[in-house]
Amino acid sequence: MDEAEPRRLVELSPEECFELLATEEVGRLAFNDLIGPAVVPVNYIVDGRTVVFKTALGRWLDQSLSTSIVGADVRVAFQVDDFDVATRTGWSVLVRGGAHHLSPEEVADLKVESWAGGRESYIRLTPQEVGGRRVQA
Repeated sequence: MDEAEPRRLVELSPEECFELLATEEVGRLAFNDLIGPAVVPVNYIVDGRTVVFKTALGRWLDQSLSTSIVGADVRVAFQVDDFDVATRTGWSVLVRGGAHHLSPEEVADLKVESWAGGRESYIRLTPQEVGGRRVQA
């Protein structure tokens, strides 16, 4: 592709964002812990209009996304992207909203494969905002 060829930045609809999210397995979760902002990669699935991922029970991420208020959400951001460096094209999707732990009954049919293994705590991100952009020639 000619480097001088103009590219456009196109806003994605929420439907396009969820379609793209469903094509990937790893995204970056952003949240605040006791020290400040943190960003970590997580394996995930799209479940309807939500994002579900697993973490190790009782460990840093699990504790950082816990509250002392039953049913309360922790505000997080979740970002997934895909780029082609050769063509300088790609897309990025950002989901922001509340995350909460799921009960054993809620995870019965969910199949989130974790690359790291040893992940028993399921967390659901319910979006309040979904947006994305695509860079295309």
